[in-house]
Amino acid sequence: MAEEESKNFSAELSEKGGIENKGFAQNEVLNEKECNASLQEEIPETCTVGVSSAAVQSQDCEVLKPFAGMPKEVLLKFSGQARYRVTREILFWLIIASTPVLVGATIAIVAVSPKCLSWWQASPIYQIYPRSFKDTNKDGNGDLKGIQEKLDHIVYLNIKTIWITSVYKSPLKDFGYGVEDFRDVDAMFGTMSDFENLIAAIHDKGLKVIMDLIPNHTSDKHSWFQLSRNRTGKYADYYIWHDCAHTDGTITPPNNWVSVYGNSSWQYDEVRKQCYFHQFGKEQPDLNFRNSAVQEEIHDIIKFWLGKGIDGFSINAVKFLLEATHLRNEPQVNKSHNPESISAYSELYHDYTTTQVGMHDIIRSFRHTMDKFSTEPGRYRFMGTEANQQENIEATMMYYGTSFVQESDFPFNFYLINMENLSGNSIFETVSLWMKNMPKGKWPNWAVGDPSTSRIASRIGKEYTNVINMLLLTLPGTSTTYYGEEIGMENIASENVTFPEKSPMQWNGNLHAGFSEGNTSWLPVNPDYQNVNVEVQKTQPNSTLNLYRELNLLRNNELPIHRGWMCYIWNDSNVFVYLRELDGLDTVFIMVLNFGQESIIDLKAVVSELPSEATIRLSTNFSNTGKVVNTKTIKTEKGEGIILEYKTRKTVHTMEAFQVKCFVAEKACYSSALNILYMHC
Repeated sequence: MAEEESKNFSAELSEKGGIENKGFAQNEVLNEKECNASLQEEIPETCTVGVSSAAVQSQDCEVLKPFAGMPKEVLLKFSGQARYRVTREILFWLIIASTPVLVGATIAIVAVSPKCLSWWQASPIYQIYPRSFKDTNKDGNGDLKGIQEKLDHIVYLNIKTIWITSVYKSPLKDFGYGVEDFRDVDAMFGTMSDFENLIAAIHDKGLKVIMDLIPNHTSDKHSWFQLSRNRTGKYADYYIWHDCAHTDGTITPPNNWVSVYGNSSWQYDEVRKQCYFHQFGKEQPDLNFRNSAVQEEIHDIIKFWLGKGIDGFSINAVKFLLEATHLRNEPQVNKSHNPESISAYSELYHDYTTTQVGMHDIIRSFRHTMDKFSTEPGRYRFMGTEANQQENIEATMMYYGTSFVQESDFPFNFYLINMENLSGNSIFETVSLWMKNMPKGKWPNWAVGDPSTSRIASRIGKEYTNVINMLLLTLPGTSTTYYGEEIGMENIASENVTFPEKSPMQWNGNLHAGFSEGNTSWLPVNPDYQNVNVEVQKTQPNSTLNLYRELNLLRNNELPIHRGWMCYIWNDSNVFVYLRELDGLDTVFIMVLNFGQESIIDLKAVVSELPSEATIRLSTNFSNTGKVVNTKTIKTEKGEGIILEYKTRKTVHTMEAFQVKCFVAEKACYSSALNILYMHC
């Protein structure tokens, strides 16, 4: 029966003029020459079912096409044919020839491309004083969970980096800067688990976080100090001890050194029967950084927190790390004063207690330790230093390091904070001082507020808050924003408050401004919180909050402002005018910032190549945004700031008259043809 079925099937195939090929596609009928040549080749037995080769030859000549999944034997027969072999060889040699071209092009692009900006250069740094940010457990003190709860506010501001000030376990004698345990979180703020959850939440939102490191001193409650005062083992020399006379309750210190807070920097200890040295409060003894074991302890602390996921540190009070060992008296500012009456820090030149030889070596060693944690892509660890060498700009610049040895990514810039008189000229002089002294290729920082400085609105007037924010967010570099400055918070007016700039963050118009649902807050809330708060300002198009956000968006989206040249155009008692441009881009921005009274200036007379008209891209008065103005008559009101935009191919920084007035931190040029940045313009 099976044999009969096979014959019937074969006959059926013959009638149809085809063969079964188990998936082989039948080809079109070839010409006679190709047919005869093909028939000379052996047809695999798997190609026919119940059909002899003779029967195949008797049929019209039909051959097989290549098909997906063909066996090796069939593949080899097709690959040897000229039409496939020649095509394959052409493609092979094209690939060989193009490979070095592609490699060379890649190397060339990498070679000419400027260094990519790191995360700490990408946006402002938002500084949070945790005790005043948000309270979640109703005890009136801000905490770590409160910061986590309000992370969406940071995202709303288009900020990428958070700076959390000291949360270490501390007796809080100096608002947390006298540390009792460097490896623990103070219970006021929460637990170590809360801290770890906060870090994870920050990173989940694509943000980075830095924290304070206070290596110069500890609390007198620290276990190291307790062991040192008892002369226990290696801890005996962890602090700076010296003999001093102590008779009838009167101490005669080793020299005339005074603390930052006033009076002698030497404190007698009844346990050890010696004096210990303190640059700050008497509850904050200075560590002895000439002891290598102390340095190693600080390195271990750095590793501990980096291991927790911290992205960097602001290293506090670095200029105080070392003191002279000879203990000579420091020279008086006014030599006519009685030496016995010296008690204020400002009455001495601090030649022997600040910026001593070897201090920068210690800072570089911190950088070296942090670099060990920066090898993973995208996980560079930032290091900023708080030196506040206001009297010596050259000394401040040394914290950048050298061309060969890096120290901090930047020293925090307090020059705008310490500026006494506000005007267009004073702003220009302060900005210029930093830019012209900054080492080539380094990145600047700007700040106008911090936890120990009166807020902008209270210090210089709330009418200048918006224009100051416009300055910070359009200068080259990374600015630092102290919490609340984005909504124009002011100091609280209270005689009983020591630090009125630390008042609770104003979130909404509810009780305690939404800071706490408890019965009280650790400091009073500013009475203006009903109108000056985040919730209200989000709904007001012309609010300080929305201006801050728009400025940040502009900075992020426009290359000239993010990493272009800055050129000083004009300054007088009222206005400071500067320009931001980038080689290869025809879009130019001019900032006209008023820090005085109403003013009208002729920019066309200053830069003759300017177009006759420019568009207001952004203004502190939102109603002016989008207007076209005549560059011969640029008018600004008191405290007003405008950002002008125009198109041109003539760059100001290449003009001879402005070459000494132009600066760039990370030089870059734009190629519109390739849509890339490159260095060699």
